[in-house]
This record gives sequence, structure tokens and C-alpha cells, in this order.
Amino acid sequence: MSKGVDISSLHKEKGKYRYRGRLWELNQPIPSTNKQKKMMVLATKIIGGKKHVKIVHFGAKGYGHNYSKEAKKNYLKRSANIRNKEGQLTKNDTWSANYWARKVLWPKNQPANGPHPRKKAA
Repeated sequence: MSKGVDISSLHKEKGKYRYRGRLWELNQPIPSTNKQKKMMVLATKIIGGKKHVKIVHFGAKGYGHNYSKEAKKNYLKRSANIRNKEGQLTKNDTWSANYWARKVLWPKNQPANGPHPRKKAA
């Protein structure tokens, strides 16, 4: 498992952190630079008593999200049991794409009102 980068090694400018040539607000999702993903975030995690950061890309492009009550219910139920290689649940791990997809794309306490999935031509 990656240990990310110790946040104390990053340069801070106007409340944002410079990482990989870009200024970031911590834990604030933005559109992804990965052509296959919807969003990315500079996520934080405490490791060994120190705050570390890592970029997490999440949400597959081409798929809808949060588009119906039933789809939302199914996604949240299915994704609640996703585990990492160590066997730990990822729904509470800020360094997992699952955590961010559940929080941003499929938020539990908000109505289903996201974009519909694309329909394939027959």
C-alpha cells in the first residue's frame, strides 16, 4: 500500500498545497485529468501520527451516477462490501476511490438526481 507524501514536505500557497505542479485544496474533488475518470481529489490520511496526501481518481466516465433511487440503493449496498488487498473495507478509507464515489457521486443523504447512464445505440 502506498504511503503517499508527507504533507509537511509540500509548499503551501494561499491555503492550498502545491503537489505535482498544481495547487490543491485538501479533500476537495475536482474534474479528473485521467481521461477514463470523472473526478480526482488530493486526499489526506494520518499515517504514523503524520498527515499524508495522495491523489485519488474516481468515477468511471461513460457511466451515470446517482440517477435513480433504485440504482443508488443498489450501488450503496454493493459498494459497502468492497475490500482492499489487505481485506479491509474501503468505504471508510479516504485513499480509496470507493470512499470518494460514495461520498461525492452517490451521497447517502441526498436525493438521486445525477446524470443518467448513456444509452448505447442498437
